[in-house]
Amino acid sequence: MISLDQARKIIAVTREKGRAMALKPLSVCVLDAGGHVLAFEREDGASPGRYEIAHAKAYGAVMLGMPGSAQLARAEAQAFFMAAVNGAFGGKVVPVPGGVLVMQDGAVIGAVGVTGDTSDNDAAAGVAGIEAAGFTALA
Repeated sequence: MISLDQARKIIAVTREKGRAMALKPLSVCVLDAGGHVLAFEREDGASPGRYEIAHAKAYGAVMLGMPGSAQLARAEAQAFFMAAVNGAFGGKVVPVPGGVLVMQDGAVIGAVGVTGDTSDNDAAAGVAGIEAAGFTALA
């Protein structure tokens, strides 16, 4: 389980890592294992639509049990499958890096969605936040 304090730490460290990497303003969404929002922050200067993107990156990761990088590979190899998945989930999936699984003892306990810079940079910042909170990240 991810506590509210741990979710806030994930967000704080993700944002710190983003600043250290000189990334564009980030938006970060932390979901529990059921896909429910635990916490969200959008940095100053980030566009207002970033909530939906951050949420969709995390939602796809937790609902499919695969990080955004694996979803992207699957979309490239089997576009029909990912289109069908996105339809099944009401268009709530953005299958790109930046959707990072939060793991504990080998089990998925949630996901973090990060958006604002390149997808790979988003994922790197999210990994830093997850690890700082004491969890294992799968990007």
